[in-house]
Amino acid sequence: MSILAQRLGRISPSPTMAVTKLAGEMKAAGKDIIGLAVGEPDFDTPQHIRDAAVQAMAEGKTRYSPFSGLPELRVAVAEKFKRENNLNYTPSQIAIGSGGKQIIFNAFTATIDEGDEIIVPAPYWVSYPDIAALNGGVPVFIDCLQENSFKLSPADLEAAITPKTKWLVLNSPSNPTGAAYTADELKALGEVLLRHPHVWVFTDDIYEHIVYDDFKFATIAEVVPELFDRTLTLNGVSKSFCMTGWRIGFAGGPVELIDAINMVTSQSTSCASTISQWAAVAALNGNQDHIEQNNKIFKERRDLVVSMMNQANGITCTRPEGAYYVYPSIEGCIGKTTPDGDVIKTDGDFVKYLLASEGVAAVHGEAFGLSPHFRISYAAATEVMEEACRRIQRACAALR
Repeated sequence: MSILAQRLGRISPSPTMAVTKLAGEMKAAGKDIIGLAVGEPDFDTPQHIRDAAVQAMAEGKTRYSPFSGLPELRVAVAEKFKRENNLNYTPSQIAIGSGGKQIIFNAFTATIDEGDEIIVPAPYWVSYPDIAALNGGVPVFIDCLQENSFKLSPADLEAAITPKTKWLVLNSPSNPTGAAYTADELKALGEVLLRHPHVWVFTDDIYEHIVYDDFKFATIAEVVPELFDRTLTLNGVSKSFCMTGWRIGFAGGPVELIDAINMVTSQSTSCASTISQWAAVAALNGNQDHIEQNNKIFKERRDLVVSMMNQANGITCTRPEGAYYVYPSIEGCIGKTTPDGDVIKTDGDFVKYLLASEGVAAVHGEAFGLSPHFRISYAAATEVMEEACRRIQRACAALR
């Protein structure tokens, strides 16, 4: 008899981490590999943030914080929500986690009962459904197709809601597509949600500041204030502040929910890294000029990748509003044959072919719930992205 819990059968390892691990092993073995699987900025953490961490260590600020987070950080987060999102959270309405993923996990652990339904628009970030399922929830997927800009429609949301619905998950800008909802689009979804007061909204805004072409970011509790008391607003410092390894995420929500999230934290990690929390204070309160500078480079990469993908045989690629991903369709490659005689039947076959033939590591669309697509992260250096796209074009041209 296995010692492992049956609930582990509900989930699988992160596909993005699996591809990254495989690419790393191939690279270590001497293969020429370009990794486009992981969503991590290639820019260093800004110097003033690193300096704040060093100062915290020099001043002996290395002990446990409260499990709810440093008071100074909760104040900084509340001020950020007010300043940037017009959301009036008090520090008691703020949860601090070891990355945004811990906030998601703890929120679902604290709220999901066996059989509760969680609406997850597809394509989705790979961890949403697995975290829900591990906690006894039932993910309910809604396909959001490329021709609809990968966005959830009010009609499809209405049709998916049942008496068992507990959460709707929104992610804007999106991982994996980069699609972002306008304020008007969020209002239209909000009108549906207002008719169903038992449905809570989990909004993942981690890519808030990585937007292009004068797109104006909005979050649902801001544009539909009637939903404020049943919305959990997630954000963090990983993406905009190039702090992926510092592992600090945060959220604002009703006190009852925040207290429950903090209670789970108290029985798991106790608290996030205190040194990282002090660095996050400096990030939120300090100079943020790097965001605009980095976004200019990200935009150049986005435009390069979109253009080159649309020049590849069998691929169509939309232009995303934000984040640093594209999610091209490979519908025109399905059914074609590789030079080795293998038929491309799925997007999984396609990314395996890319890796084997050209050394480009990407993630298949099936991992994100919508095929036939694949995800490219353009968070690598511009010259690396250009070479990767040339290789993808070459691989597509070789299909027959």
